[in-house]
Amino acid sequence: MAEQKRDYYEVLGVSKSASEEELKKAYRKKAKEYHPDLNPGDKTAESKFKEVNEAYEILSDPTKRSRYDQFGHAGVDPSFGGGYGGGYGGFNMGDMDLGDLFGSFFGGGFGGAQRQNPNAPRKGETLRAAVTISFEEAAFGCEKEITLTRSERCDVCQGSGCAPGTSADTCPDCRGTGVIRIQRGGGAFTFSTSAPCTRCQGTGKIIHQPCSECHGSGSVRKQRKLTVNIPAGIDNGQAVSLRGQGGSGQNGGPAGDLLVSVTVRPSDKFQRDGTAVYYEHKVTFAQAALGAKLVIPTIDGNVEYSMPKGTQPGTVFRLRGKGIPAINSRSRGDQFVTVRVTVPTSLSPQQEEVLRSFSQAMGEDAPEESKGFFDKRRKKK
Repeated sequence: MAEQKRDYYEVLGVSKSASEEELKKAYRKKAKEYHPDLNPGDKTAESKFKEVNEAYEILSDPTKRSRYDQFGHAGVDPSFGGGYGGGYGGFNMGDMDLGDLFGSFFGGGFGGAQRQNPNAPRKGETLRAAVTISFEEAAFGCEKEITLTRSERCDVCQGSGCAPGTSADTCPDCRGTGVIRIQRGGGAFTFSTSAPCTRCQGTGKIIHQPCSECHGSGSVRKQRKLTVNIPAGIDNGQAVSLRGQGGSGQNGGPAGDLLVSVTVRPSDKFQRDGTAVYYEHKVTFAQAALGAKLVIPTIDGNVEYSMPKGTQPGTVFRLRGKGIPAINSRSRGDQFVTVRVTVPTSLSPQQEEVLRSFSQAMGEDAPEESKGFFDKRRKKK
């Protein structure tokens, strides 16, 4: 069974009466949300990105939108099978690709997919790299140098693959298409199939004198050092895209892109959630009860904070603008400080006496003074 497509209006999240401007705005929002550059390795996001592009391609075209509104997917998809009312002579063809069916018997002359010209410009390979940075570098941005190996256009032949002063000829077998057709059967059962041309290896051209540097490929592998600008506010797992820094294009096409994934080392002081920073500060019982001026570490350095009297354990106070900067924005998050009251594990006799006096003043039952081993022995005698 063919996969059931979702309604195009539902894909973009708009009503059927949406204007052209509303469609464009919804498309930009969805395309940004599911763009592969922002979701590296996420197959679900990649699928949704393709779905969003398909929906906008149909709905942004007045003619296609009109046919879609009238007939649904069958009105805009020649391979949907709806043009035959979902059946032919009692045979249900709704789930069959008519282009492939007729292409098998008639050489692809009926609704078959158009083959890509092997000599057309093609974008280069998308490359991937990784860097590891500190918590503070992620907060404020930094520059990192990376080393990668990529394909680049051959300087000797300028990407043609031919020795200087020579040129390639069109392949006589496939006539430059890169594909040959093979007929099988006979009579009413004659059908044809296509395969890459073995003479030109699917390139559509014959190079008689290959370039001595690239051996006819038009590109060479080189190691390069690049400086990557990491933006302030980047988070763990996000990626930086460097346009045109990937593999070289073919047949004059543009170079691919470089995606640099970022790993952020955790801080031993701070925790992060989006643009917010969280920090725990320890205070004594006396400081919490009487109030105190605290020195609080932040990613910008130490700041003073006046803690009021009677601050309870677990109290959270906010330092505005001391969080993480938002990417490509002047705004910053806040830092949230949680108060942790520490209890001493050992006290001097004088300190114990002071605490007992305080406990009695508060109307509490003060615990008896602890006695040593020999004091208890004398009491028994």
